[in-house]
Amino acid sequence: MRCPYCQHTESRVLDTTHDNRGGIRRRRECSQCGQRFSTYERSILATPLLIKRDGTREEFDREKLIRGMRISCAKRPVSAAEIERLVGEIEVSLQRMGRAEVPSRVVGDMVIAGLKNLDQIAYIRYAIVYLHLNDLVSLRDEIDRLLEGT
Repeated sequence: MRCPYCQHTESRVLDTTHDNRGGIRRRRECSQCGQRFSTYERSILATPLLIKRDGTREEFDREKLIRGMRISCAKRPVSAAEIERLVGEIEVSLQRMGRAEVPSRVVGDMVIAGLKNLDQIAYIRYAIVYLHLNDLVSLRDEIDRLLEGT
C-alpha cells in the first residue's frame, strides 16, 4: 500500500475493523515518514448491467446513484453516511441477485423504498422524477398515500 504523503510502499497496520457489508478498514502508519492513513478494502463482486427504459444497457454506477440521492436529500437531516449505507445495501442486493442484467426500475424501486424509510421529503423529491409526478394532482395523490401509511 502506497503512502498518500510520501509514496513509500511500506506501511504497518495499526488497527483493523470490519463493517456490516463485508469491507475492512485498516489504519496504517508509513514506515518512512510516520504519517497515518486509513485504507478501505471490499471485495469486488460483479454488479449486473442495468437495462434502461429505452432498452440500452448501462453499468451500475455507485457514484451516479449517490449523486441522485444527495440531490433528493439536499438540506434535509440525512447524513452522508446514511446515503452511503443505503447505496451499499442496494449494491449488495444487486450483486446477490446473481443476474447479468436487471431492469433499472429495480434500482429505482430500491431507492424509493429506502428513501421512504429514511426521509419522507427526500422520498417525495425523488418520486417526482422517478414516478413522473408531472402535475399537482398526482403529487397530492402520492403525498396522501404517504400520509395514509404513517
